[in-house]
Amino acid sequence: MAINNVGQSGLSYVDQLKALQEQNKPTETTGKQELKQEDFLSLLTKQLAQQDPFKPVSNDQMIAQMASFATVDGINQMNGQFENLNSSMTSNQALQASTLVGRDVLVPGAAGIKADNAGMAAMVKLPQSVDNLFVRVENELGQLVRTLDVGAKPAGDSRVEWDGKDENGVPMPAGKYNVKAGGLLEGQSTEFEVSTYANVNSVLLGKGDGNVLLNLAGFESPVKLAEVLEVGKA
Repeated sequence: MAINNVGQSGLSYVDQLKALQEQNKPTETTGKQELKQEDFLSLLTKQLAQQDPFKPVSNDQMIAQMASFATVDGINQMNGQFENLNSSMTSNQALQASTLVGRDVLVPGAAGIKADNAGMAAMVKLPQSVDNLFVRVENELGQLVRTLDVGAKPAGDSRVEWDGKDENGVPMPAGKYNVKAGGLLEGQSTEFEVSTYANVNSVLLGKGDGNVLLNLAGFESPVKLAEVLEVGKA
């Protein structure tokens, strides 16, 4: 026995599936509606009853339609399993990230937070060795506070530290400061990429996108856990 691709309604099999899906949608809800196996069986029964006996469709076509539905149904179930797996992985990441609360982490960006009666550390990424690395520390207004002559450094990540004092040795107040690094690279004055340390206040699960976010002391916006380059001391 076979089913016809076009029933008495004049609609194709796919169009009838879509029409049935539209009929099953509630009028006052926004939830996503999906065709279930019972919907397909109901439509199949109707098509069997309405098929043209003079133009029957081959059994191969009927089996192909049933196989297509089974494939779509399997994909939907697989998507649901992946969503559950992603949710579980996100929860595990958040649990692991909770151990970072109270610790310093290295994140990309020149802005760092200086605590009261303390200094600040940063990491400079050098594409190749330089003979004269200079580090400038500026306050939030962009005013130069201190220039550090670091000297020669090899290629790679170089840690630099500022004792929290200005050029005259006067301790600077707590707050946000920008660390900028530069030097001569092949005869050209070049600015280098800088990362700074910040203390983790709390952990967020994000907005359902699978990202785990960290609230950092002194930062207005959280950063992704994946952006953390290094975990420092507590």
